[in-house]
Amino acid sequence: MAGPTTAPRGAAKRADTPAGPPSVDPGRRRLSRRTRLLLGGVGVALIAVATLWVLYGSSWFRVERVTTTGTDVLTRAEVEAAAAVPVGSPLVSVDTGAIEARLRQKVPRIDSVDVVRSWPHGIGLKVIERKPVLVVEKGGKFVEVDAKGVRFATVDERPGHVPLLKLAPDRSPSLKRYGGDRLLREGVRVAGDLPGKVAQETETVRITSYDSVVLELTRGRTVMWGSGERGPVKARVLTALMKAAPKAGHFDVSAPTAPAVSKS
Repeated sequence: MAGPTTAPRGAAKRADTPAGPPSVDPGRRRLSRRTRLLLGGVGVALIAVATLWVLYGSSWFRVERVTTTGTDVLTRAEVEAAAAVPVGSPLVSVDTGAIEARLRQKVPRIDSVDVVRSWPHGIGLKVIERKPVLVVEKGGKFVEVDAKGVRFATVDERPGHVPLLKLAPDRSPSLKRYGGDRLLREGVRVAGDLPGKVAQETETVRITSYDSVVLELTRGRTVMWGSGERGPVKARVLTALMKAAPKAGHFDVSAPTAPAVSKS
């Protein structure tokens, strides 16, 4: 009696045991991972191709206009003509460095220029012009010289409030020792140190030697500046002298610790 009763109980027990999860073929699992990677790669490639087409092949991001800012003496037309921006080309392909180089080479009056992309259709030219601090007369015209000593333009008329530089070193060994360019830079150095009001009233910067610079001002006044050394100190001393003796005709700040002033 015990045998038959035991067997069904065991069979029932096995039937009640829950079945485990169905097994997955490892090969199918690898195939599914490869498929996902492949689809992901295809998606990235399609996005890259679409991006390249939008930037280079479509008409959405092409150069349609050029804007110029910062000009004073120059005109926008001459700057843009020298820049030769490739209108109609894809904006992303424009070589901004080449445009900057062309402008500096073709337009010496330009001190610096920044070429920027203005999405979606523009190129901007941000120009800074050179400013003359001195002019040199040559053949009835005037050569403009900036604060770096660069001769950058020849004009028919002398710009207002820009001193005329006169180099007369024939009677001095300075020309042989330093050369004309060095004396020119010395004149630029002095002009850059002049107080604002004095600079506007300076008609001529006359240099006869490295340590003999004379300023000729309006109303027949003169300033013995000496060399270009200690320029900021001389500028402060000269300002004080001109306030103390507004009717004086001659000022000497060549030795700023012992300045002098006289009527003529």
